[in-house]
Amino acid sequence: MKSYLYLSLIPESLIASMLPPEEFGNYMAVGTKKRTHGEAVFFQVDQDFESDHFPLTDVDERCVPHPNGLPKCSLYLSVYRVLEHIPITALKNLYLVTDDGRVLELEKQEYAKTAKGELHLYQELCPVTPLIASHLNPVDFGQFVTDRRNTISVPRLAFVELMLGDLAKDPFSGSAENLPYSNIGHLRDCLNGILKNPEKHTKTVIRCMQRDILYRTIKNGFFVSDQKNICYYPFPSETELEEKYHDWWRSALTIGF
Repeated sequence: MKSYLYLSLIPESLIASMLPPEEFGNYMAVGTKKRTHGEAVFFQVDQDFESDHFPLTDVDERCVPHPNGLPKCSLYLSVYRVLEHIPITALKNLYLVTDDGRVLELEKQEYAKTAKGELHLYQELCPVTPLIASHLNPVDFGQFVTDRRNTISVPRLAFVELMLGDLAKDPFSGSAENLPYSNIGHLRDCLNGILKNPEKHTKTVIRCMQRDILYRTIKNGFFVSDQKNICYYPFPSETELEEKYHDWWRSALTIGF
C-alpha cells in the first residue's frame, strides 16, 4: 500500500499514513470507531520532500499495514516546530474537515492583492494561534509577521482571513450583523485603534484560538507565508458551496451550534 505525508495544523504535526486524503480527514475527525468528533485542517506534503530534521528515511518500513491487514492510519513523525521545517514549495493541497468527517479539498492559486484602505481580521493557525486585526493585506501581513527584524516574529505562518463585513471600512459605526464573533465591542475597539494609528500594523484581538474554525466566517481563504514565498488556498464562493459542495457546507454550518 502507498503511504502519504500530511502536515496537520490542528494540532501541528507531521504524520505518515496509508490513508488517502479524504479517508485520512475522516479518520482525523471521527476516528475509526466514530466515538470522537473534531475539526481537522491539514496539507498533503510532497512525497519527494527531503529533510534532515524529520525521520523520513524509514517511513515506508514503519508505515505498514496492521497484522489483520488494515492500513496504518497514522504514524506521527513530529509534533514540534513542524511548519517551519517544511518549505512552502513542498505543500500540496489543503483539506478542511468538519467535525463529522466531511472533507473539502482546496488547491493553490495566485493571490491578487485587495484594495488598500480596508481592515483585515486574521486567525493565525500555526505555529501560533492569536486572532489578529490589521490594516495589512494578506501578503504584507505574512511578510510582516515572519520578518526576523521585528521584536516578535515566526519563521513561517499559516493563517486564514475572516470576514469583517462593514467593519472593514467603518469599525466604529459599521453594521456587525451576521458576524458571529463573541465580543463585537472589543473587536471594534481593536480595529479603531489600528485605524487611528496607521504606524501600528497589528492588534491582538484574542490571544489564542478558543475553538474550531467557523468555516462560515472565512472571507477569502488560507495562506502560508514566509519571507520568500506565499501560497494561497482560496475558499469557495457561497454559490459554489451551495451547489458543488452542498453536503460539506451543510455540515460546516452546524459547527458551533
